[in-house]
Amino acid sequence: MITFLTKTFIKRTEHGQRQSITHEGYVVHCYVRSDGLAGTVTTDMEYPARVAFVLLGQLLEDFTAEVGDSWNSCTVPESIAFPKGDEYLQKYQNPAEADKITKIQNDLDETTQILHKTIDSVLERGVKLDNLVERSNDLSAQSKMFYKQAKKTNSCCVIS
Repeated sequence: MITFLTKTFIKRTEHGQRQSITHEGYVVHCYVRSDGLAGTVTTDMEYPARVAFVLLGQLLEDFTAEVGDSWNSCTVPESIAFPKGDEYLQKYQNPAEADKITKIQNDLDETTQILHKTIDSVLERGVKLDNLVERSNDLSAQSKMFYKQAKKTNSCCVIS
């Protein structure tokens, strides 16, 4: 079924174009180069499309480098072996590890979360410091009132 779908999607994709088609909970990423060489990758819904197209681009480049233009004269596409395909599938199992931009984006997201936590804790400390300053001012004011009250009380009674 997947073979039929991918062949259909390739036929419906213009040369030099890329497209992603959602089908029954999966996404088929299709890339047809301007020379007519095409490839598809079927992924789940969470897999980033950009990473899938990077995989297809690299896969097709390596395929062309290894096989050359002999694919043009082939009538049965499945007859050309390409063992590196399995290597690529293993490498791209985790898109964050395989794709540098995705990895950098994940690192940036992680750094952003850490910065938000740090800023929140600094703001929380600032609130605590404000409370401490307010309490200190209250204590200072009460201390001054106590001093004045004690001075008044002591001034009425002179002990000799």
